[in-house]
Amino acid sequence: MLLLMIEREMPIDIVLTADTGMEFPEMYQHLDRLDEFLFHERGIHLTTLRHPQGFEWLMFYEPKQKQTSIEQRQKLGISLQGNGWPGARVRWCTGQLKTHLMSKEINRLKGEFHAIHYIGIAADEPKRIREEHYPLVDWGITEKDALQICYDRGYDWGGLYEIYHRCSCWCCPLQKIGELRKLRHHHPELWMRLRELDKRALEQFGNSALGQFKKGWTVEQLEQRFAAEDLQISVFDLLNKPIHP
Repeated sequence: MLLLMIEREMPIDIVLTADTGMEFPEMYQHLDRLDEFLFHERGIHLTTLRHPQGFEWLMFYEPKQKQTSIEQRQKLGISLQGNGWPGARVRWCTGQLKTHLMSKEINRLKGEFHAIHYIGIAADEPKRIREEHYPLVDWGITEKDALQICYDRGYDWGGLYEIYHRCSCWCCPLQKIGELRKLRHHHPELWMRLRELDKRALEQFGNSALGQFKKGWTVEQLEQRFAAEDLQISVFDLLNKPIHP
């Protein structure tokens, strides 16, 4: 959306993005490159919004304030600090690290400058459309089209979209097991960090919903599963390797 808005000489005063602190390294490199392009073309930089304490503080240290929450945790014997792993019902990460920050700043800009808010949602994402401005929808550009447009202009996110279906936070427990398998293979350093986060969550929250990374799976159990799969593949390759006299 941003690239096409610049090419079509549409007015742009501020470009907002929210950083969870848990993005892929390639995504940060992409944003740095985009920032350089934006400054070259329009003389402005990306405005990056961040929670003052960040993901790990929210996950492990944020003190609970609501009396009902405190009582429920005391009843279950769960720590009164931290939110634990986010889940489908309670996506505190999206709320506190993205949505709340963006909404607050957008409302400020609308109130102070009567700003027009453009959102980069594609034409094939109708359920996400609200009462804002969506250039990609107006232009009939799908997610696939948008990705190709970026590729055509030299933006490839370091190959992330050739590996993963979606490039959200690398630690997201809502991603499918196949994506986690890819994370372990392509980003072993992030996989190690994920194992440490899960270990801390289990120590602090036990087997409660807050301590469960995925239903039925800890990250360590996934590590054992993936390691066993790798071993099976290695044995299969060895058994099927042609023997030359």
